[in-house]
Amino acid sequence: MDVALMQEHCLAKPGAWADNPWDHEHPVIKVGPEGAAKIFAFLGTDGVGVKAGATREVADEWLHRYPGAASVMAYIGRSGWNDLSFGGEIPDDELLEAVDESYRLVVEKLPRKHRPDGWDA
Repeated sequence: MDVALMQEHCLAKPGAWADNPWDHEHPVIKVGPEGAAKIFAFLGTDGVGVKAGATREVADEWLHRYPGAASVMAYIGRSGWNDLSFGGEIPDDELLEAVDESYRLVVEKLPRKHRPDGWDA
């Protein structure tokens, strides 16, 4: 897995779009209309930040399964966000599933009027 493939996967989601609010090398991927959009993936050269669970306890499962490749995200980790590494320890299909779950968790929290067309819960 690499950042280009992950970005392509993220942008294929209904209503997803790239934004770069902090002028980093790679964008964040949001869902929802501008002004009300929420981030569901933080892209980086070495990995992706995702909402890994509705609670910190659920997100901790990643830390136990992949202690060398999963870590709690700075600042927002207490809300269930993890960094997952592209280094190979986490299989690519699991990385893609983690992004899919992050997208689902974020879209579910959007007001119905801001949820993208084509999204099914």
